[in-house]
Order: sequence, then structure tokens, then C-alpha cells
Amino acid sequence: MRCSSFVPRGGVLTAAFLLSLGLGSPLAAQRTGRLQGTVADAQSGAPLEGAQVLIQGTGLSALTDSAGHYAFSPVRPGTYVLLARRIGYQSSEIRNVVIEAGKTRTIAIRLQMSTTTLEPLRAEMAVGDVVQPAPVLRLQSGYIAVPDAAERPYGWQFGPAPKDREEYGHLVENPFLAVTANPLSTFAADVDRASYANIRRFLMGGRLPPADAVRIEEMINYFTYDYAAPTGEHPVAVHTEVSAAPWRPAHRLVRIGIQAKKIATDRLPRSNLVFLLDVSGSMMPENKLPLVKRAFRLLVEQLTEDDRVAIVVYAGAAGQVLESTSGDQKARILAAIDRLEAGGSTAGGQGIVLAYDVARRHLIEGGNNRVILATDGDFNVGVSGEGELVRLIEQKRKSGVFLTIVSVGEGNLQDRKMEQLADHGNGNYAYIDNILEAKKVFVQELGGTLHTVAKDVKIQVEFNPARVQAYRLIGYENRMLRNEEFNDDTKDAGDMGSGHSVTALYEIIPVGVESDVKVWAPDSLRYQTVANPSSASAGPELLFVKFRYKAPDGDESRLFTHTVLDEARSRPSPEFRFQTAVVEFGLLLRQSEFRGTADVARVLERARGAMGEDENGYRAEFVRLVEAAQALELGTVARR
Repeated sequence: MRCSSFVPRGGVLTAAFLLSLGLGSPLAAQRTGRLQGTVADAQSGAPLEGAQVLIQGTGLSALTDSAGHYAFSPVRPGTYVLLARRIGYQSSEIRNVVIEAGKTRTIAIRLQMSTTTLEPLRAEMAVGDVVQPAPVLRLQSGYIAVPDAAERPYGWQFGPAPKDREEYGHLVENPFLAVTANPLSTFAADVDRASYANIRRFLMGGRLPPADAVRIEEMINYFTYDYAAPTGEHPVAVHTEVSAAPWRPAHRLVRIGIQAKKIATDRLPRSNLVFLLDVSGSMMPENKLPLVKRAFRLLVEQLTEDDRVAIVVYAGAAGQVLESTSGDQKARILAAIDRLEAGGSTAGGQGIVLAYDVARRHLIEGGNNRVILATDGDFNVGVSGEGELVRLIEQKRKSGVFLTIVSVGEGNLQDRKMEQLADHGNGNYAYIDNILEAKKVFVQELGGTLHTVAKDVKIQVEFNPARVQAYRLIGYENRMLRNEEFNDDTKDAGDMGSGHSVTALYEIIPVGVESDVKVWAPDSLRYQTVANPSSASAGPELLFVKFRYKAPDGDESRLFTHTVLDEARSRPSPEFRFQTAVVEFGLLLRQSEFRGTADVARVLERARGAMGEDENGYRAEFVRLVEAAQALELGTVARR
């Protein structure tokens, strides 16, 4: 449905604009039907959360909630094939599912546990007017196996894998640097987790992710760790550990963990939120706007009478569908969310301007003022280029309004653009691939997602040349800073929310160790030589860490330091072992030139032995994802 091309006056959507978004279609329910039901374990009858249910031939899919419930609405009348699947279970196919106009069909699905590590995936192949399900063999050299029409189901041929418009920035891994020429390493803290959830989406769909979609620091930081909370004057605490690198035992790993203080939910500052929701045509699929609506319903349920929410939407133009409303008026807020439907082009730049203006008009001094943008990133009207949008966000962040970006969907994901906007907008970036991830972001980690306790957090490490000959920061390629920017308070950096942790790992080559890796160092200099080491280099110090941060409403940074001694543990802590498993998995997914002897079986062994309490099952899920990648022949199969 086409969207009107004007910008609504006064930031309010007119009736015509609302109709153009599909918000006023009373006949829709009469012309379509509804499909709902539950997915449960066949043996125990327990509901299965996070199972994927697909209506074949429609592009519609849904994920079950904590009660195992799924729902599709609207669904055009017809006869369909229903497919349900979940990692660790055999897929189930239900044929001849009849949907009638104006009626609701309820189907309960039972899944049997699988004895293999990964269920065969299924694709759809049109033969005449009939859409038939067909198994996919595996990804191989950018091709997928589909049945030959003449010999189905026994013959197979290879055809090009489906193309999409997903965009990932080219990521060049940090090299090993010689300490004598590069004694300092400086980067900005990063608490984004989007990459891990996106990798999960690929693996659950039976594909290895593109190398540039794998940001190892975001994989590490997806998980929570048992770091002690700060007790002193600073809002963050530092925890370090040293041990051997599993993929190169002669090398060492240095873990730097930063833990932000956690503010109790009932003590969080008041929130002034603006939901900025993409309702353009590309947001129609079930895993886009419908998922966004369910996710934001979870967030609304967490708000109190002290909080305020406004809703701005954009398609061909931008407008406000809900004025700033008290958080205790949940029925009113939820009704505004429920009415949203997708259609039209994507004027994201207009939406950003309007959302920040609305947030600024209702600014709460000392409160949490934030725009939460949910989109697949396809900006194509008005200000849409990455450079233009970054400059716009940089200008708007001066207003004291923070930014959270939530990406959704597949086939059109503009990952690079969304990451850059979040990094330049004093914000964070998440990817929501299912309702469980929405619960993690908006319920379990609400304080960290929405409430900043330290902004512009920078880390600078100085290596002792008497003990370290070379080093490499694993990940953080998009967050590297020039050394002189560490002391520059005008330079934007990463922000940390309530209860957030940031973990960074350096791989170092100790002095006297021969290594097969290439170490970057300049040719000998004509006019100067390396300065003589200070007396401190003869001591037990391995490296020296400096941190800078600002208060959420401050402009001047504070500095504190931490010394790491050259004391490698023969038996790393369980937390460190799990972190090294995640890193090694990331090196394999990227097919990194620095992966050494990285091995999937070793990743599984280490991860299984470092599960800890795992209250929410995230580490167990990681193990299942590694098993899925192993079944996809990780390390030997070319990417699409």
C-alpha cells in the first residue's frame, strides 16, 4: 500500500497518512483468517520456547513464547503446509492446514527430540502452481542443493543460493604489533551484542554467517560473567586474568573485564522514551514489524507511572502516532502499537529528526532520555546515506538524548549502517531475531539497555617491552582509537549501562617465544631509536591499563588505572575458559588468519566444561550453535 509523500504538520499524522500505513482497515479481519497454537516436547508435554513455525509458501514465520504459543494474523484463506523446528528436535510437518476467512484455526504441535546435532533443513520449490517442500543438502561453494525437476525426489542439481540485500562493513582484523614500535593500544568500550544474535539466526537457518557479520567482541559480550561489582568511587570495576591461548599455546591471552555498577530497578531514573518504529513496506514479514510490536509490548510492561513514552513512525513520511504518555497508561500505549501496519517507502532521516525533537520537548533533567529505533535499516527516502545519517546522529546526540537501535529481519539487514549510527549516537545496538532475544534486551537487561552509568568509556593499554614482544587485540576493529584520542574529551566513545560488562582479550607473544605469525613493525628509523625502557620494565608487570569515562550528564572525563602482573594461570577460571571458547568459535566462523590450531571439537569441550549456573540457558544455547556449525562442516565449507 502506498504511503502519502507529505510530511505531517506539527509532527502529527493525518487521517490520510494513518490509512496509508494500513492503520484503518476494518475489513481486513473479515477477509483473512488467523492461525495459532502451541509447540511442546512430545515426551514431557512441556512447552517449547523459541521454536520456529513457518507457513510454507507465504514467507510467514513465528517463534514460540515462554508458553510455547505461536500465532499468525492475518493469513489469507487457503490450504497450507505448516513446518515447526527447533535446535535439538526433529522437524514436524503438518499438511492440509485450512484457513478460512474470519475464523481462527488452532493447531498443537509436538516435537520429538533429535538424536543428531542438526536437523536437515527444508526449502520450497515451485513446480507449476504447486509449492513442494524439499530437503536442502548443505551450503557448498555458495550453492544450495535443490531437487532436479525431472528426477525428483532422487536426482539433485545445484543452483545459486538466494541473493539478498544484507550489508556488512568489511572488517579487517587487528594485526600483531611489535611493542617496541607500538607500545600503546587504545580503543572504545563496546557493549553491543547484535552480531551474536545475527550469527544465531544464520546457524539456526542452516547457513554459516558471512565473515564480516562476525564481530568477536560482540560474541564475547553477549554473555554475562561473574565479575564483582564496583565498590569504590568509580561506577566500574576492573578484573584481569592471564593464561595460555588454546589455539597457540606458546602465546598468552590477557583478559580485561570491566563491570558497571547495577542500579536496582526501583531506583532507576525516570525515563523519557520515544519509540521510533519503521513501518515501511520492507517491514511486513513476520520477523520484522510483527516481531517489533511483540518486543515493544514487553518493554511497555516494564514501565511505571514515572516514565513517559511517545511513538513516532516513518514510511514515505514521518509522523507521531502517540504523544508523550505516562507509563501507567499501558492500554493506550499498547493500542497504539497494535494498530501499526507496514507499507510504503522509508524516510528514516525524517523519523530520526522528529523523534529527537519529541524527546527534546519532554526532556527529563537527570533522567533517561532516549530514542529507541527499530528497523531493518533500509532508509531510501531523504537523508539515507551512511555519512549523512552519522552526521545527523552526531548533531542530535548533543541534545542529551541517547540512542538505542534494534535491528530485525533478514534479506534486507543494513548491519553496518545500524552499528555506525549507534556508535555515533551515545547508544547501543541489538539484533532481535526472536521473542526470547526481545525478552533478554527489554526485560532481563532493561537497566543496561536503557540506563547509562558511564559514557565515553575508553581503554588504553601500555605493554612492557621487557616481557611482551608483540600483541593483538581480538575484535574491536570498529572501535579502535588513535592514542592521542584517549585524553581528548571531545572524542566520542562507548557507553556502559547499569549492570553491563565489557570484556576484551589481547593475544600476546612473550619475549623469547618464537612464533609463526607475522608481526607488523616499521623499518629501522633514520632519525631516532627506540627509547631505553624505564626501570619499571624490569619488574613483574606485564602491562598497564588506563581507563577514562564520563558521568552520563558530564563533559569532563575521569581517569583510573590498573596493573596486570605477569602471572599466567595454569588452570583458567571457568569464566575465562568459556570466553576463550567463544573467541575460538569466532575465529573459526571468520576463518581468521590468526586462528592457529583452532578446532570445533575443542570449543565444544571447553564450553561444556564451563557452563556454570547458566540460569537463562544462554551458554547451553551456545553449545547447540557450535554443534550446528560443526554439522555444517565449519572450516571446510565456503560461505555464500
